[in-house]
Amino acid sequence: MDGISVDGLPEKLGTSEHSIHDAYVSAIRRAQRFVYIENQYFMGGCHLWDEDQASGCTNLIPVEIALKVGSKIRAGERFAAYVVIPMWPEGSVGGEAVQSMLHWSRMTMVMMYRVVGEAIRESGVRAHPRDYLNFFCLANREERREGEFVPHSSPPHGSHYWKAQKNRRFMIYVHSKLMIVDDEYILIGSANLNQRSLDGDRDTEIAIGCYQPSSTNGGRRGAIFAYRMTLWYEHAGKIEAAFAEPQSLQCVSTLRGVGDEMWKKYSGEELVDMEGVHLVSYPVDVLEDGSVRDLDGGGGAFPDTSALVRGRRSKIIPPICTT
Repeated sequence: MDGISVDGLPEKLGTSEHSIHDAYVSAIRRAQRFVYIENQYFMGGCHLWDEDQASGCTNLIPVEIALKVGSKIRAGERFAAYVVIPMWPEGSVGGEAVQSMLHWSRMTMVMMYRVVGEAIRESGVRAHPRDYLNFFCLANREERREGEFVPHSSPPHGSHYWKAQKNRRFMIYVHSKLMIVDDEYILIGSANLNQRSLDGDRDTEIAIGCYQPSSTNGGRRGAIFAYRMTLWYEHAGKIEAAFAEPQSLQCVSTLRGVGDEMWKKYSGEELVDMEGVHLVSYPVDVLEDGSVRDLDGGGGAFPDTSALVRGRRSKIIPPICTT
């Protein structure tokens, strides 16, 4: 590694290097119209959680997004935040580790929607929290096609994998780590939005934040805009004129409508082909006051599993291992 590459990094041992966290916070605070995030994990702001405030998941990314949305609501300005994550983190969905991670993520969502709900009530605006903040995941469901490959062996009868094959559905795993702000700035790298990646003295991460100066004034129609539109076309299966203004209620309603419809197709008893549309709303029910609960039906579990969407805190694995 050359000297220029490490310029600005701490020279003393024991010093935390959390510039990626700082870059996220700075960009969110400067945001004027929207924030779009894709990440493998999404948890943080434990000091504002309803429980487990001492879990150590102290990164500020979710808090900053919620506060930004709240400030825009109080100012009477449109703003939208979109977060795309996996349906569940890598691993056995019913296992101690994954269930614990899902618990932290649920606590994060509950905190964020509470902040947004409070801002709506205080401002007196007639709105729903999902008019401003939405969580999505990616999934696929296909009808059986003539001539398709059929494996010679099947998973154990009744297992999660067996049910997924029977019902022809499974999540698409989100492994990207990116944030787009106002179609002016993009941050992309290796850091997950969890404490392990953002702590500054644990995992080693790398990221780059980019502006496109020629496109930041006026139209905002440069390469960052084009990249986002390409992602949205891939996820939503279409391009709408409203997508050019992500902060607009029309855009939020359009994407939310796609996500809600696709979740019904994905989770329903009837085998329905999703026809290449992968965006599904994350399976939580957000009420008008900002409270979050499980969706009706399914017993609060992911389709084809008995694993809780809300997760559960592990009594075996310490938080430092799963946050």
